[in-house]
Amino acid sequence: MITSPPAMVADPVVSVVIPHFNMPEALARCLDSVVSQQLDGGAEIIVVDNGSRALPEAVVARYPGVRLLSETTPGPGPARNTGVAAARAPILAFIDADCRAEQGWLQAAVDCVRAGGNRAVVGGDVRIDFVNPACLTPLESYEAVFAYRQKLYIQQQGFSGTGNLAMHRDVHATVGPFAGIGVAEDRDWGQRASAAGYRPLYCEAMRIYHPARTDMAELWRKWQRHIAHDWASHRASGRSLFPWIVKAGLMPASVVVDGLRMLGSSRIDGFANRARGLGVLARTRLMRAAEMLRVISAHDEDASTHWQKGAQ
Repeated sequence: MITSPPAMVADPVVSVVIPHFNMPEALARCLDSVVSQQLDGGAEIIVVDNGSRALPEAVVARYPGVRLLSETTPGPGPARNTGVAAARAPILAFIDADCRAEQGWLQAAVDCVRAGGNRAVVGGDVRIDFVNPACLTPLESYEAVFAYRQKLYIQQQGFSGTGNLAMHRDVHATVGPFAGIGVAEDRDWGQRASAAGYRPLYCEAMRIYHPARTDMAELWRKWQRHIAHDWASHRASGRSLFPWIVKAGLMPASVVVDGLRMLGSSRIDGFANRARGLGVLARTRLMRAAEMLRVISAHDEDASTHWQKGAQ
């Protein structure tokens, strides 16, 4: 376990920040996995509630020394900023409340950041937390291949998902705070960091597990948020409408290309699991094409609209 219980840490080597919103049972699993980490040194753990129906006080009370803060500005980005402001360690690590850290996650994060010094930003591997690995749900099969593609995000797009991110606190101080729910805050912050010369590195040993979404409605809200973010960015850039329409038109054709990727992926086993995932892939791409065309004429709507729907 962490060599010093959180309540006894005088000079922590790392501060773990966990944003939380209406998922106390998942938070308990997350804290179990974080508190049990093997680490050379002390860690402080900070949970920041983001306007839940009820503060997770009973859950946090089970873990002596874990701090519970509150941030009412909607979005995980503002919650993370509140955690950073309260953090005391030179290294910051972020994990989401619905994730489970693999043993070795926190030590790998600390080691990778130390290797890069006070300019270090690292993102780790994210896998789907299967309920029954022998028989995956369609959404588990789909998301195992196409969700949380951290290595691709980091190496090709210059950002890491903030659900599995670590950095030297000097980087956050220089790059600035995470944005609110009006933008894709992980991509926004990561690309600002890359532009400032703090390009992220991928750390495979820094692995966490994220549950798959449980129904298509939940997955669809995610894509509505992403499309709203991308459409806002497209409009702000002053680009013409033509490339947006072309991209929407190519969505159905992408099922063939990415269907082959699913059939050959090492992240899932068995033809039946792959077939289930292919069905979700085809449905999602068709829905994305339709939504990309719909938002062109939508008014008084942005990504926060879809966050609010998910909170109802």
